[in-house]
Amino acid sequence: APRVPQVPPSMQQPLPPYEVLPAEVSMEELPRSTTVLMEEPPRPPRDHLVWSLCTTLYGNFCCLGLMAFIFSVKSRDRKVLGDYSGALSYGSTAKWLNITALVIHIIIVVIVIVIIALAVSGVLSHMNPPPPYGRN
Repeated sequence: APRVPQVPPSMQQPLPPYEVLPAEVSMEELPRSTTVLMEEPPRPPRDHLVWSLCTTLYGNFCCLGLMAFIFSVKSRDRKVLGDYSGALSYGSTAKWLNITALVIHIIIVVIVIVIIALAVSGVLSHMNPPPPYGRN
């Protein structure tokens, strides 16, 4: 008779809990199914490259747009390499540089519009002086 190797009790693994099938149920009658757990991969962080390019071309106050563009390129490089934490850090810096440049650009545009409006109203008031009061 073939000899079955004996496993020492210290190396035996505990059996998982199970239920005994009733005698009238056979394994062929039970439904068979497989459960597959699908996990979505993490979304890659945003690099804000297009926004940084527009800020560089249209609102590059104190080179903030250029700095945002550089950080966006670094974020894209990190994302390609699979370093999502580095990409998130560079992308966040690019985002805040873009926001800062945009706010400063809006303030400058409003100031320029106010100055032009005041200059135009001053020129128009000198062209048509008001009629003198008290003299006919």
